[in-house]
Amino acid sequence: MRAVTVLPGVANSIELTNVPEPPLEDGEILVRTLALGICGTDHEILDGQYGSAPPGAERLVLGHESLGVVEDAPVGSGFAKGDHVVGIVRRPDPLPCPSCASGEWDMCRNGGYTERGIKDRNGFGSERFRIERGFAVKVDQGLGLAGVLLEPTSIVAKAWAQVERVGRRSEWWSAKTVLVTGGGPIGLLAALMGMQRHLDIHVLDHNTQGPKPELIRALGATHHASAESLRDKQFDVVMECTAVTSLIVEAMKRCAPSGIVCLLGVSSSGRQAEFDIGGFNRKLVLNNEVVFGAVNANLGHYHMAADALQQADRQWLDRIITRRVPLANWREAFTPRKGEIKTILTFSE
Repeated sequence: MRAVTVLPGVANSIELTNVPEPPLEDGEILVRTLALGICGTDHEILDGQYGSAPPGAERLVLGHESLGVVEDAPVGSGFAKGDHVVGIVRRPDPLPCPSCASGEWDMCRNGGYTERGIKDRNGFGSERFRIERGFAVKVDQGLGLAGVLLEPTSIVAKAWAQVERVGRRSEWWSAKTVLVTGGGPIGLLAALMGMQRHLDIHVLDHNTQGPKPELIRALGATHHASAESLRDKQFDVVMECTAVTSLIVEAMKRCAPSGIVCLLGVSSSGRQAEFDIGGFNRKLVLNNEVVFGAVNANLGHYHMAADALQQADRQWLDRIITRRVPLANWREAFTPRKGEIKTILTFSE
């Protein structure tokens, strides 16, 4: 079968290669791939900055944002032929650490975890893959290819769950206003889940034309093309989704007293900017503010994400996917284009 593979650590080594059928040890559920989402982590792997192949293997099957249809599943597994499913990315470390042992592998403390398509484990970028029943999540078939958004939505679901957990440190605190920085997939999905919580959502994204501001407005949120248009407004919750240094600083400034900032973007090391750390410390301490980072997701977050997508407007979700590239033209899917939001590689018509 065909699979998109790379030589981890070697830039521009991506190829469409023939690989063996997925081994049974990968999981008892056999899935035919429908689509693969492509994100910044994939591009980092393609650039040779990140990623590692399974032990004993030279190449890594790429892809962690999956969508497929079950071809075979054991009786009593909870899955049946025809079900649309998404594979969970991370696996707990074998020791395991206390977090992994409790099912919160997204909070692994010793780094011994593996990740499909990223770290020491082949991904979902092949015509078929296998998955364990405990790491497969059903998605509403009515979502169509938009079901591939489940994995990025799970990241946002975790962020919202953590924000709400932090908020419970005070009996009176409740969020009313939210700032999301960035109109990419994570930013838009963060705004979606904020709107589903009936909050006042503002999205800071520099685009003035194209799909991003249109999707923000269609959601019912307020679009800001510059920080100046925010004036002196502060927010109960800030979700920073760009990893752009200047916007990380802006996110800190926009946090209201007793507010919460969640950092969802992963910056490259070495990026520097002038930052008044003394002023930041003073603001953080005197106002009881919280800043935290969030990455990955566990099974509970995936189920939260599935519920959020099922409640969302299908046409709005479809518009997040701005480019669908068939497997025959696979190279095009990994060449970014200006103004696009989410590109997916489709394996089946």
